[in-house]
Order: sequence, then C-alpha cells, then structure tokens
Amino acid sequence: MRRALEFLVTRVLRSRLGVALVIAALVFGVIGAARLVSGPVDPTAGLSNRPREPISTVDPEAGDDGLLSSPTSVPSPKTRPGEPTPEQMATRFTTAWLSGPGSSGDDWLARLKPMSTPALTDKLTGADPERVPAQRVTGQVTLRPRTESFVQALIPLDNGQLRLDLVAPDGRWLVDAVDWERQ
Repeated sequence: MRRALEFLVTRVLRSRLGVALVIAALVFGVIGAARLVSGPVDPTAGLSNRPREPISTVDPEAGDDGLLSSPTSVPSPKTRPGEPTPEQMATRFTTAWLSGPGSSGDDWLARLKPMSTPALTDKLTGADPERVPAQRVTGQVTLRPRTESFVQALIPLDNGQLRLDLVAPDGRWLVDAVDWERQ
C-alpha cells in the first residue's frame, strides 16, 4: 500500500497526465455539486430563459427610418439647362451602341465616349463591336428615377432589353453602366 501511494504521489500526480486527471475530476465534481444543489430541472425551460416576445429597441410609433423605405414621391431627374435629358441621352447612346457591327472597335468607342463616364469608357476599351447582341430598337425608353442624379433606362430591342445606368453628378447625364437581358 505504501508503495502504491508513493508511486501515485511521486510519479502519476506530477506528470502531465496526472495533472489533467486531477483537473478533470475537480471540474466534474463542481458540476455534479451544482446540479445537486440546484434541484430538479424543468425540461421545457431549454438552455435559456428567453422572453416570449421580441425585444424592441425602436419606438413602434416613431415611423420607418430605414434606408430602404419607399419614398413618398419619385424624385425628378435634374438636368443642366441646354443639356440632353436622360431619355435623350439613353436614345443617343443606344443608337451609337447598336451601330457597332460593321465598324472598328476604335470608331465604335469614339461614338460612345462623349456619352459615357470615364469608368464605362475604360470597361468598353477593347470590346468587340461585332458582339452587340441586337440590331434595332423596338419601343420607347422607360426611365426609373432613383435619385435626382441617378436614373435607370430600359430600352426594348429586337431580341432583348438594354438597361443603362445614367448618372449626372453635375447636371450632365452620362451612361455609367450597360446591361443586357436576352428574351
């Protein structure tokens, strides 16, 4: 018995494994004692005592202050005097965009550049005008004003729809993005 106690104290309890076993025994002992002292557990209580209704940090009578709230009125696009309206600029750009097949890339880009933002011109540099997917306009330009200086224009074409994002930070409308949806 003496040798067993001596072995336990000198070798096992001083090793890493012995220390880990002692810590584990202490943790399980504390958990067991806490469960005994706490009494019977209600199985329907779950892991937390959450409130039955959501906690609201906003006054429900204050109204909607979110960014995504729908505006009460559609903003009217602002155009600098003497400059083309968003509809006119969308029509001009679409005509120049459709004139791509049969012309060189540089000529096509030169026709689009006065109506495009520098960012769009950079994106269109090197584009192949032969790959323009439509040939003619089949309807009127439809505008979706987003702000006074940002408008989306939808143009129906013979085999799809062209969507243009137009911006006018200084009152002069320029096309900033081109998107194509095939029908």
